[in-house]
Amino acid sequence: MDFRNSQQAALAEDLLELAMRSGADAAEVFQSQSLSRPVFFEANRLKQLESSQSEGIALRLWRRGCPGLAVAYGPVDNQALVDRALALSQLNEPEAIELAPGSQNRYPDLGQDVSVERLVSWGREAIALIRDAYPEILCTAEWECDAETTRLINSEGLDCGYTDTTLSCYLSAEWVRGDDFLSVSDGQTHRGSLDPIALAQQIMQRLEWSQSNIAPPTGRAPVLFTAKAADMLWDTIQAAMNGKHVVEKASPWSDRLGEPVVSSQLTISQQPEMGPYSCPFDDEGTPTQPITFIKDGVLQLFYTDRTIGRALGSGTTGNGFRPSLGSYPTPGLFNLVVQPGFKSLAELIASMDSGIIVDQMLGGAAGISGEFSVNVDLGYRVERGEVVGRVKDTMVAGSVYTALKNLVEIGDDADWNGSCYTPSVIVEGLSTTGRR
Repeated sequence: MDFRNSQQAALAEDLLELAMRSGADAAEVFQSQSLSRPVFFEANRLKQLESSQSEGIALRLWRRGCPGLAVAYGPVDNQALVDRALALSQLNEPEAIELAPGSQNRYPDLGQDVSVERLVSWGREAIALIRDAYPEILCTAEWECDAETTRLINSEGLDCGYTDTTLSCYLSAEWVRGDDFLSVSDGQTHRGSLDPIALAQQIMQRLEWSQSNIAPPTGRAPVLFTAKAADMLWDTIQAAMNGKHVVEKASPWSDRLGEPVVSSQLTISQQPEMGPYSCPFDDEGTPTQPITFIKDGVLQLFYTDRTIGRALGSGTTGNGFRPSLGSYPTPGLFNLVVQPGFKSLAELIASMDSGIIVDQMLGGAAGISGEFSVNVDLGYRVERGEVVGRVKDTMVAGSVYTALKNLVEIGDDADWNGSCYTPSVIVEGLSTTGRR
């Protein structure tokens, strides 16, 4: 897909020109087009194949300094879209106009298309591996190839775009043993290829650890968050580093630039060219850049869009993203990379005398406060460096900030969870409760 070789290219340019002729001081047009081909498995068998395509366009303009935003999906009436954006601008207060300067950039396309037949083959291979070892297991899975094209033009002369093709998979294995129900799930997101063997092995390892149920430890005990579960910790850190929260004085780190905020073992950065979520520019047209936000535990920088960067006096970091096509840009992170350590997951477990592994959780996002209390959906008890069984009816509670100051160890098993590249971590300072 390429907007420059379609009628959609002319649509965006005509829309921008019409907005300026209709009295806008400045304007931008954001286009998004996606093509998705998911493959679904249910009860171990191929269930259905789908193909879905969507197109959307957003016009943001300013008249007399007042912003207006209008969105359309599918066929577009340019005049109606401009009129709607102008009408909405009358309801808003004036603001500084923040547009990226003019440049012409067609960035290289990212990723590689994979056939539906290949997706089906990967799905069958992963399910077969699991059922060879556990014939009673029922597997549900989704394998998908998704291509998305983005283009942004504005009245300053900016014109940038690229196509991103991403592969993803999700597999859930359900095991019913009398009154005991167990669900183990995992997934991958990559470009170019997926690894059904590695996915099946990860799930089978969890099934092996779940052969028997055991009472959880109580009170304060070391907690090992696997790479899949550790994402909860970094959600809070991302919120604390958000420049918008700093301007609002909602971040506990608002006045702590240059100070230690977490364990000295932690270095956290943004790497725009790394992994399946690489992105050459943000939704304001600013080129993205590598940034180290926390180095050896010390806070280095907050991330901002153009508006927040101006308020902080630091300028944009290239992190202005739209939560949806119909939203204004706001500070957002992508490709957050937690620098891995040097020990494998097996070595981390072997280093624990007594503790708990958290692999899947039910709800419980901590938010910017950092306080949480979550039900452990899938967890295991560790005694003398070995997993001795699965724990049920267990909760873990505490503060993310406290846990990351009491970091014990970081693993070398980093993987993508959403757009966060995180390893497993062992932390202290959390409380565990459960039925014995």
